[in-house]
Amino acid sequence: MAKFSRKQLLAGTLPVVAAAPLAKLAWPSAARGGEPLAIHEGHEHPLIGHAAMIGDEVPAPGGPHALDALLIPPPALPHKPGRLREYNLTAVDRTIQVAQNVEFNAWTYNGTVPGPVIRATEGDLLRVKLVNGGSHPHTIHFHGIHPGDMDGVFEPVPPGSEFTYEFPARPYGMQLYHCHATPLKKHIHKGLYGAFIIDPPKPRKPARELVMVMNGYDTDGDGENNFYTVNGIAFYYAKYPIRVKKGELVRIYLANLTEFDLINSFHLHGDFFRYYPTGSSDHFEYTDTVMLCQGERGIIEIEFANTGRFMFHAHQSEFAELGWMGFFEVQ
Repeated sequence: MAKFSRKQLLAGTLPVVAAAPLAKLAWPSAARGGEPLAIHEGHEHPLIGHAAMIGDEVPAPGGPHALDALLIPPPALPHKPGRLREYNLTAVDRTIQVAQNVEFNAWTYNGTVPGPVIRATEGDLLRVKLVNGGSHPHTIHFHGIHPGDMDGVFEPVPPGSEFTYEFPARPYGMQLYHCHATPLKKHIHKGLYGAFIIDPPKPRKPARELVMVMNGYDTDGDGENNFYTVNGIAFYYAKYPIRVKKGELVRIYLANLTEFDLINSFHLHGDFFRYYPTGSSDHFEYTDTVMLCQGERGIIEIEFANTGRFMFHAHQSEFAELGWMGFFEVQ
């Protein structure tokens, strides 16, 4: 496993061999086979900014559709109280690639970090079977309203065992799920979390819908994240910008599951959006930046006013420079 300290990544002091893939992320000229850019004394970063990293010159792992299942949620279904919605999640220990040539020994639901998007409509009967194929006891704790014996705290599932959670899905909004076994910090940091969307009885307006789960990875075990992402791979949406249309309603289900940092954030260039905290009411803030603590989530709605390429990223600058940034390609 490649290990990079946060200070090394930000200061550019990585050993030459280990630094090569990260240097390509930071310095596009190197990715094209050119000379690295000069770093002036007293400056930790090269003159070119992270906004210049886009497209083929960004060596993020994965192909153009590698994250589609995490970015694009299942379709919403009309309100039908009592309808059964079933999902199967298997906890699996798996080594994943979080940046170019950087691996992380993750604990996952169904092999991905974050886990699969779970979606229901308020009033559906949600049934989720957890099979523990990992090496440690795990649970699923769902944010929302449910009975105490479905809370994922007092019923740890040992390796080789299974447990079925069943409860009516409510209240509507952007929820989330995660493991609640101890040590809680480790189980979340290792990757056991995902988005849980509950649609309102009255359908939301048709939109291009996207899911973004913000997270971080501590790849050297020092209690600080070395990489930050949305949906699990650093710089992925810089290499593969998200294509949308001018004037169309774009709805983003946003959640923060970043361990080791008190807050994370989402900032959009070139436009404003409506932010609905938790997505549980019609109340919104009109802004271009939102800050979320761990476990906080909400819904963003945008209609882009202009065509072109617009960046989105964490407004903690080092988070962006360590992987949490991407682009919308507005046509």
